[in-house]
Amino acid sequence: MKIKAQIKQGHGVASGRSNDVRYPNGTLNAQYEHFLKRGLDLSPYYLGTVNVDISPYFFKIRNPKYFFENIDWSKHIPPENFYFFDVSIQLNNNIYDGLIYMPDPVTKKEHFQKPTVLELILPKIIDLKYGYSVIIDVKQDQLELIKKG
Repeated sequence: MKIKAQIKQGHGVASGRSNDVRYPNGTLNAQYEHFLKRGLDLSPYYLGTVNVDISPYFFKIRNPKYFFENIDWSKHIPPENFYFFDVSIQLNNNIYDGLIYMPDPVTKKEHFQKPTVLELILPKIIDLKYGYSVIIDVKQDQLELIKKG
């Protein structure tokens, strides 16, 4: 399913851009080896997230491409579960394939997102800016997008 989304600023923790001294190189960098051991190689992607607001849609988890339970990746927080879903993003007639990165809301303890925001892991995209409108394409059998109202 293809929908229009808007690039939003995130917390900066995934990439390490925030001032969170616990994760100076970013949470994705700290989680990388844990995901790799379970079969998910993030090396083709930039280790940060692109946040997109999908309003007026919200999502319902169906059948994730990957689901990892009880990942003990940080001494600062309890173990977490993680979902990953296929996604592609279209910007300026270019299409970039990536993943939706979703720490399980049940086990996530901080840095919460609005229910209409998805975090995308993509290759490095130089000309991406906050406020840009993009088209995202999600596999409905993995993550269902439902329009409010």
